[in-house]
Amino acid sequence: MEFDYIRWLRDRTPADPRVPVGPGDDCAVLAPPGRPLLVTTDMLMDGTDFVVAEVGPRRAGRKAMAANLSDLAAMAGRPTAAVVSVALPRAGGRDFAEQLYLGLRDAADPFGVPIVGGDTNSWAGPLVVSVTALGEATGRGPVRRTGARPGDWLFVTGPLGGSILGRHLDFTPRVREALALHAAVDLHAMCDVSDGLAADLNHILEESGCGAVLAAAAVPVSAAAAELGRTSGKTPLQHALGDGEDFELVFAVSPADGEALSREAPVPVYRVGECVDAGLWLETDGTREPLAPTGWVHDV
Repeated sequence: MEFDYIRWLRDRTPADPRVPVGPGDDCAVLAPPGRPLLVTTDMLMDGTDFVVAEVGPRRAGRKAMAANLSDLAAMAGRPTAAVVSVALPRAGGRDFAEQLYLGLRDAADPFGVPIVGGDTNSWAGPLVVSVTALGEATGRGPVRRTGARPGDWLFVTGPLGGSILGRHLDFTPRVREALALHAAVDLHAMCDVSDGLAADLNHILEESGCGAVLAAAAVPVSAAAAELGRTSGKTPLQHALGDGEDFELVFAVSPADGEALSREAPVPVYRVGECVDAGLWLETDGTREPLAPTGWVHDV
């Protein structure tokens, strides 16, 4: 089955000028990028990141690829290629493996990302998918988490919260948005919102050595967060701050660039607060209270 599956994969892997040698040899061969190379990897597992029995292998594969492309977006990189290793459940059969691959391509193809190789195996356990995505920095360089400073304005690229109702599987990584913003303004720091706005903003603050105030009334709340808020015991704002897996971008820019984005931005953005000297705060009706950096916590 494995070699038949590999032949099936190769037949569906289009030629790409950036890939002199694709799947089939012991290694793929990529043309060297002209700028710094970005590398990210993420492993997703059935029962933790999705439930295959409920969502199917195609949506699971799409999420696995999209999550890695979101990491490249977080550094304003251009995706160039990906390798994928999978542990397939023996009970799934060939159709399961093919649907998984098609899901990976569903996320990769819109960004011109060839899948250049990887590894396949089968076992008695659940599906495990590990994607390694490669990207290229732009001429302005990669955007890190370390450059935010007091006085910077904070923005996000879209409404937040309630991703468990479907967005966590079907989101579009904000690659195009990141590149457009990177070309328009000087992005001091940026992160994708995978663990939750409060948690991921706190990652920026820890790396940058400053604090931030979020304006409660300015945080864009998704319709899904409002729907969850009717039954969950949490407010829609709490969902927007802590649910995670929105895969929007949170970023910091100077006040001057913030003003420019407020007047005319190349993509939709929402100003949510500003950086301060220390702490993480939520301001409601003029009153500031400490905000815990709650969100998804990975077990280790």
